[in-house]
Amino acid sequence: MQTKIYAHRGSKGTRPENTLVSFQSAIDAGADGIETDVQLSKDGELIIMHDEKIDRTTNLTGKVVNLTLAELKKADAGIKFSPDYQGEQIPTLKEVIELLKDNNFKGTFNLELKTNHIEYHGIEELVDKQMEQLPSDIHLLYSSFNPNSIRRMQKINPDAEFASLFQFKIKESRQLAKHHLITSLHPDVTWLRERHGLFWPKLLIRPWTVNSVKDMTYCFKKKYDAIFTDYPAKAIEVRKDIQGD
Repeated sequence: MQTKIYAHRGSKGTRPENTLVSFQSAIDAGADGIETDVQLSKDGELIIMHDEKIDRTTNLTGKVVNLTLAELKKADAGIKFSPDYQGEQIPTLKEVIELLKDNNFKGTFNLELKTNHIEYHGIEELVDKQMEQLPSDIHLLYSSFNPNSIRRMQKINPDAEFASLFQFKIKESRQLAKHHLITSLHPDVTWLRERHGLFWPKLLIRPWTVNSVKDMTYCFKKKYDAIFTDYPAKAIEVRKDIQGD
């Protein structure tokens, strides 16, 4: 079994994160999966953004929840990464799905529900509605740090796959696993290495964020189900050396 490579916010290490150009780069590199984050704008649009504020990754300021789609589209999401990407916009979930369809992508689409700091009312229903546009041959995977979001989403779409994200605290993840609400764990790779990867055997392990060759080598030798990385192209080369084609 080959460990799958999921592009964390696209090819985040080489392109401005969570932009269409970043996702395109990951697809072109041959990533097995695309991971991204979804939040809600002031006017109820599904926005692709990791931070609750747009300050770090764009030339503007403010919280996603306080800005309309039109206001968010005025932000430059590429200029802070490099002048080469000036003019890149914050995408919507709809635009990302269209990109996957245009590329005939057939891997995994991992959507993180960013509800651990702001509980966007109704986001799970809106996401489920939008996901009706996702081709059936793309594997849909939901994840969240917020166990309540996983519970709500699982009730809406019990046929999807769910994963629990965590960095240090595993108690909530244990509860979700106990009640069969998740099939996989997405732990911090540092946490994982310190605890030697001891987990329940029936759960798939997909650590984040695996960027160094040392961490990649560790994960590939352990044959975890997948890794999340900012450098999908590099990870593919390392995997080839360890696990073959």
